[in-house]
Amino acid sequence: RDFNERCAQCSEVNWGLTDGGRFYCRSCHNVTERTREVVNTDFITNSRVQTISKGSRKQEKNDGGSEWYICEGFQLVLKKQVEALEALGVCPQMKDEILYNFWRCYLQKSKQAYCERPAGETVKALSVCESSTDVDSDPERPSLLHLLSLSESEGDLQTDCSFASSVSKVSESTSVYSGSVDGSLYLTKNQKDKLRMTMPMTLSFCYMALLWVREPITLSELLRYVVEGHIPYLNVFQHFPEKMKLCGLDLKIFCVESWPVYEEVFNKMHELAAFLDLPRFPDITESCFLHPDMLCMKYLMEANLPDELHNWTCRVVKKIGIGEVDFLTLVPGNKSTRKVKYDVLAVAVIVVVLKLLFLLDDHYEWLLSEHAEERNKNNTEGGPYFEFKKWYEVVKRSLDVEQKKLDEERAKYLWRCEKPLFYSVKNKSKVLKRRQMVVNLQNQFGKLSGSVQRAEKPNPSSFQLSWSEENTDGSCFHGHSLKGVLQEKRGLLTVMNPDYWLCTVKLCNEKLCGHLGHYKEVEFPQSYHFVLGLFSFLLRVQPSYIHDEVCMIEHKLFNKKLYKKLKYNTVLRK
Repeated sequence: RDFNERCAQCSEVNWGLTDGGRFYCRSCHNVTERTREVVNTDFITNSRVQTISKGSRKQEKNDGGSEWYICEGFQLVLKKQVEALEALGVCPQMKDEILYNFWRCYLQKSKQAYCERPAGETVKALSVCESSTDVDSDPERPSLLHLLSLSESEGDLQTDCSFASSVSKVSESTSVYSGSVDGSLYLTKNQKDKLRMTMPMTLSFCYMALLWVREPITLSELLRYVVEGHIPYLNVFQHFPEKMKLCGLDLKIFCVESWPVYEEVFNKMHELAAFLDLPRFPDITESCFLHPDMLCMKYLMEANLPDELHNWTCRVVKKIGIGEVDFLTLVPGNKSTRKVKYDVLAVAVIVVVLKLLFLLDDHYEWLLSEHAEERNKNNTEGGPYFEFKKWYEVVKRSLDVEQKKLDEERAKYLWRCEKPLFYSVKNKSKVLKRRQMVVNLQNQFGKLSGSVQRAEKPNPSSFQLSWSEENTDGSCFHGHSLKGVLQEKRGLLTVMNPDYWLCTVKLCNEKLCGHLGHYKEVEFPQSYHFVLGLFSFLLRVQPSYIHDEVCMIEHKLFNKKLYKKLKYNTVLRK
């Protein structure tokens, strides 16, 4: 009551006292350097004893570490991930201008920062000064919102705004061990409406920023870079500063023991965009890498298919309107538009084109291959005719080798990190001792067996399968001709076979059952299954995801014929 100065930030006179005796503003949570002057010496002694004992308990609990919050941990993860993306060639603006603003908006929307104190909770002030550093705070502790900024000088770790984190009294008195201040509260508190942060959501943030700047990286490529170790995700907490002790419940939040799933990261990205109330994303035009025409060209090359197929994919894209800007551009919160999986959509277009030309019914494509083989024997002019059978054999051989290599790498992957983890203080000494013993044994056995050190990770590439036209063995089909399956009609090239089989006659309700069409391998031809398996490997997604997009494209392409057929069947029933 005796302190009547106005707050330097909000000009209010509404002061409270922190546990350390400092004044903080109840309105904006700004912490000042002024401390309360007490006349009673007995009270001074008692208060000092209480403060020292509380500080020593906190020091013992955190094992010499400083206070840190869960959102700070996730921010460090985002910082490492965006730095890895910058090393891969992503534009520098994505870090400070895009992802920084997304993260700042998320902290405000989830009421973790830039907001008034949540009602009914006890405020624990964080070190958030504008001009000077708190004496009790650790100078080496990174400032919360500075981690994503460009200027990272060692001496200046100050932010341009104040921040106060709200933690319940339960989090301080709980017996469950946690290295962070709010670890137990973070797991127990119901935050469904606030979209609680998780490790997969860090990748959702990255993909959302990549989509905003329209970088030539699809979601499947992003997740593949994560699996290959080019982007920190698994055991990323090893990069936390030494002062940020990670143990107990924190491990349930940051310790990941599974590969990221395409569908989960994709759905969370759309939830995040709607939660943050983001405006319409920049337009996906024909010159953008994420446009189906551009992606189809990429995946045709990687699948070792003829270049002439690109003309047919462009015709399908234009026919059904999936290359329009309004269809491709993300509008957060718009439930009337379908969520576009750009990479899955592109490979689905290729599958539909292959069905149009080769039918993929385990009969017609082999018949065409026999005719093309006979023509190639007598062909002396122009490029060779495309043989589906030969393409199948060449691609399957390479695909089996790459799939086996991928399975072996996943089987050999060491999920345990180099940094020892412990869930309680009692087990800490045992874990450290056991870890040291394991390291010593590994070194000794390595010297005895003469094992070769693990080779460095190869540079990331957008192509997993590469085919060179310079090979003389005829394993590259890019320049092969489609004349064997096409005929000229009224000045236009059309398919020789007028038949086509649909994956499903009637689409399912995607919101109710989760799929547009159900996929079972035994119910479809093996050629169709092989093509789905090939693109499933390239995108690292389930074949059912591609099958859904194929069903959607087919119903757009044959909408009028299907409508007439369904109407005719209804009349017959009546």
